[in-house]
This record gives sequence, structure tokens and C-alpha cells, in this order.
Amino acid sequence: MTYYTNAKFSTSAPDIRHLDGDEGIEVAFAGRSNAGKSSALNTLARQKNLARTSKTPGRTQLINVFELEEGRRLIDLPGYGFAQVPIAMKKKWQQALGEYLQKRKSLKGLVVLMDIRHPFKDLDQDLIYWAVEAGIPVLALLTKSDKLKSGKRKAQLMMAQEAALAFMGDVTVQTFSSHNRQGLPELEKMLDKWFHRIQEG
Repeated sequence: MTYYTNAKFSTSAPDIRHLDGDEGIEVAFAGRSNAGKSSALNTLARQKNLARTSKTPGRTQLINVFELEEGRRLIDLPGYGFAQVPIAMKKKWQQALGEYLQKRKSLKGLVVLMDIRHPFKDLDQDLIYWAVEAGIPVLALLTKSDKLKSGKRKAQLMMAQEAALAFMGDVTVQTFSSHNRQGLPELEKMLDKWFHRIQEG
């Protein structure tokens, strides 16, 4: 059992005006619709159906809130960048995402999930720049790392770490696989830091 197995669904909201009070600590998960965000949240919480996974990417159209304990929340942000969604809806999501990142005071960390084979696409970069501008630390999580052999995986990680320097902010890059839980301890360690669960000294 870990702290993150406590996660339970709390509420869904179309934008930040419909979210509960802006206090405590939130860590948000964001990513393209096919980046494996729901699977990563389920792996973290050791629950099969905490975040709904779908055969049709782009189903998370709301901001979903999962409570860990009083004042500690994981936030599942709408997936973005999926082609089969009407442009007006895409714009609405992007506006909700940008607004959340720039105005939500309790947001203390952002996990951006990207398929290790296609990291740092335009929308991923926009999201990270928004976070850096707002002074929010970012963990760029390269998902589906089990799809690559060890040498290729290391090369992709090094390339992504190099690319992350361009953001000029607090951006860490880590590989992750929901399939074999590779990178899970590192993800938990970063979350522990953001939730102030790591004792200093």
C-alpha cells in the first residue's frame, strides 16, 4: 500500500469556476489524448478504474479531481490534440487548460505525459511553457517506455532531457511504463516532494 492508493474520485468540472475551493495542494496530470494518462493514474493508485481508460482517446473532456486526503488532490486534466474532436471543443479545452495552469493557486506541480516515441509536440511545449511562466515545476513523463529496447529508451531519454533545457524552468524528464511499472518509484518520489511528504533533512 502506498499513499496514492488512497485516491478516490471527488468531482468533475468543465472549467476552474466549477472546481472546489482553491486551497491545499494539487498536482495535475496532462497529456495528449493517446499519451496513456488514465493508465498512469490507475498505475499510481493501484486501481484499475480510478481514471477511465478508453479505446477512443480524448474521452476526458472534464477536469477530474481525485482526493488523496483533506487538502491533497490529484487532477486529471482534459486530454488534448486528438484529431477527431471539433475545433470549437478543442479551443474550449485549451482555454480551460491554460486558465487552470495560470490561475489555480493550489497547483504545485504538473505531470506532462508524452509517448516516449513522440515527445515534446507543439501542444506539449505550450503546456510546459505555460507552467514555467506560472512558476510551476514540471515532470515530463515519457510513457510507454516498454515499447522501446533499453538502448533506444536511454537515447530518447537523453534527447528529451536535452530538449527540456530550452524551457528555462524547473522541468524534469523521466521514463515511465504503466505496463511494467518502470519509473513508478521516481514518479512517486516527485509527487511526495510536491505534496511535502518528504521530510527535509
